[in-house]
Amino acid sequence: MHSLSFLLLALPATLALHVPRQAVDFFDPRQNGGSMLDDTGNGLGEPLNVIISGLSSSEVLSEEGIVNYAKAIGFSEECLGIHLGDPQSANLGDGNGPVNQTIELRQDYGDPDLGTCLESLIGGNHFRVFIQNGPQQPTGALFLAVSQEEDVTQGHTITPDGYNIGRDLLVANALGDTSFNGVNYHTVGRNITGLLPVGTQGVNHGEC
Repeated sequence: MHSLSFLLLALPATLALHVPRQAVDFFDPRQNGGSMLDDTGNGLGEPLNVIISGLSSSEVLSEEGIVNYAKAIGFSEECLGIHLGDPQSANLGDGNGPVNQTIELRQDYGDPDLGTCLESLIGGNHFRVFIQNGPQQPTGALFLAVSQEEDVTQGHTITPDGYNIGRDLLVANALGDTSFNGVNYHTVGRNITGLLPVGTQGVNHGEC
């Protein structure tokens, strides 16, 4: 795993920018007892390798908003609304302690209605969403655990280098101008180093 996260600033071009809460990109969870790894329930975690800035439009920084934004960049809700497996949790250092993921979204292969059923079968990219909205650091930023996974016959394990691959594919889809359901988005981003350690210590599946 590289010590690299990616920060996205997403603005719907058809909506006014409402700078939420603390008017900062995000708060480093490690500064208040949190972690840049989520908790998979087995003592290991997956890297929170993409952050949607708290300076993004408030229309993006909600469960409904991230779902529409996700559909604009090639992801959608899980197949027929069915989620298999236990949710993962994360401590974002915002005063809420460990909190379960808000939602999990999967690559839709060009079909936002049924495409995630294909992803469940053959694998692909997916991400979990955690919202930094606790009483101590209510930035509104969305922390994403993004990874590329194998097909169902491999138990949806992470592909080799799947955390980096998943992050880079999501970012490539997100940057620039996208749209869905009448909402046009403009997204810019930048690399952030130092939030995640180099190596696989503590990382689920032992992948980089």
